[in-house]
Amino acid sequence: MGTARPGTCPDVRQRASLCEPEVSRACGGRRGSRWRWPGTERRGRSRPWAWAAPAALACSCRPAERHSPSREVRPGGGGGAAGTGRAGPGTADPPPWCRAGWREAVSAAAGALRAGGLVAVPTDTVYGVACLAQDSGAVRSIYSLKGRNGRKPLAICLGDVERLYRYCRVNVPDELLRDLLPGPVTLVLQRSEELNKDLNPFTSLVGVRIPNHPFIRELARACSGPLALTSANISSQASTLTVSEFQDLWPQLSLIIDGGPIGDVQSPECRLGSTVVDLSVSGKFSIIRPGCALTPTVEILMQKYGLVPESS
Repeated sequence: MGTARPGTCPDVRQRASLCEPEVSRACGGRRGSRWRWPGTERRGRSRPWAWAAPAALACSCRPAERHSPSREVRPGGGGGAAGTGRAGPGTADPPPWCRAGWREAVSAAAGALRAGGLVAVPTDTVYGVACLAQDSGAVRSIYSLKGRNGRKPLAICLGDVERLYRYCRVNVPDELLRDLLPGPVTLVLQRSEELNKDLNPFTSLVGVRIPNHPFIRELARACSGPLALTSANISSQASTLTVSEFQDLWPQLSLIIDGGPIGDVQSPECRLGSTVVDLSVSGKFSIIRPGCALTPTVEILMQKYGLVPESS
């Protein structure tokens, strides 16, 4: 999703203390629950603080690294931001010294979601707001939060490609899915009967996201069903790269996961969001939104798998 100025990735050790939580009050998913962390200060407008993520989640990379959906390096290998693994901000597993705080943050966020709450989370593109896709009341809350047109669909978010088959009818090779996911791409497929009928009831299709970001993937794995995911902004307004940019939404959120800046806030390219591609017609594809990974996505679809644009 965009460029970070050289040298903007801080040394992860500088924020290691944030990984050992001192929870002043457990979050039970109630509106306005606060979860404070060492070094976290509340300034200005009150917000439901959850987790100030370690610096490993705040790192950013150059567009060529971050936008390639098929590029993967296992944690501990080369590539990615500051050797963190797969390209993108915070896409490696959490360092050993912060796993305790990581698990507690995932647990708190999952608890808020199970209680019907809305949770703000960092992704591999922009900040998002998630709820349980199978919870009809929570889905309505997301539309209310964003002032969103009721006929504009929500995507679902999963932790792993394997879970996609339960909620979608897949008509492309499994290898194609794994070439694009996890990554900054939304794949539109035929929905299955397993998906909540109150989620996008006006269409037989559903968009699927598996972000290349370890926190939201762990959160999705911790929930029994898919997440509904949308960008953390009022509809028609710009996407957000820091938690302060969506402060108007704070009062309606149960929890905020602060992963630091996701990209260069001065760069419009950083706010493009995921590339949305419709794969519901066998042998063809259609670009619904160009997003931040258009070129590598089209190259994979056409050159490796021989798919053709639907208009041709």
